[in-house]
Amino acid sequence: MRAREVRLIGDDGAQLGIKTLPDAIRIAREADLDLVEVAPQAAPPVCRIMDYGKFKFDEAQRAKESRRKTTNVTVKEMKYRPKIGVGDFDTKTRQVARFLDEGHKVKVTIMFRGREVFYPELGKRILDRIAEQVDASAKVETVPRLDGRNMTMVLAPDKRAKQAAAAKAPDNGNLRPSGGTDRAVITEEGPADAQDEDRQGSSQALQGHGDGTHPSP
Repeated sequence: MRAREVRLIGDDGAQLGIKTLPDAIRIAREADLDLVEVAPQAAPPVCRIMDYGKFKFDEAQRAKESRRKTTNVTVKEMKYRPKIGVGDFDTKTRQVARFLDEGHKVKVTIMFRGREVFYPELGKRILDRIAEQVDASAKVETVPRLDGRNMTMVLAPDKRAKQAAAAKAPDNGNLRPSGGTDRAVITEEGPADAQDEDRQGSSQALQGHGDGTHPSP
């Protein structure tokens, strides 16, 4: 710094007024801190008393946190055929859902061959099925459209739809397991002869499994 005077700010943000440069340096040293020029273009330049090492560390941490929160959104592509089988359709659609969950956009392409291009409704039907299966976490950003021998649609992650779907999901922790308790109560309250028949039926079933055969109905 070559300025004769500076506008000085304390380490607590208090305005200390205009000081000569030697006075500003002396005040910073008495506080065992650094004198940092924060606005060199001002007249006079603005300096602040601070712990410069801690300031740089905090600045690096903020930059690191900002980079961590920044999502690198890319566009993935998944290709289907109009006559795709059920197994392949389910596998590819699960992959589409995974891409969306990771925060990526997905371009879904239906590839027509030969005379298939004259039946675009077949591709539209597949795209509608895909959009329906992932509507809990995605939205259609670009509606299906025919481009030469391909029909394309772009899906994008939808956080609101995902949150709404999660809110509608049943709380499985509050569900009472089936079987067990209710059947035991009914058995105990039933007639004695019904209980005997039930025990006899269970004994026959066990015997049938033991010799590799099944009891007749």
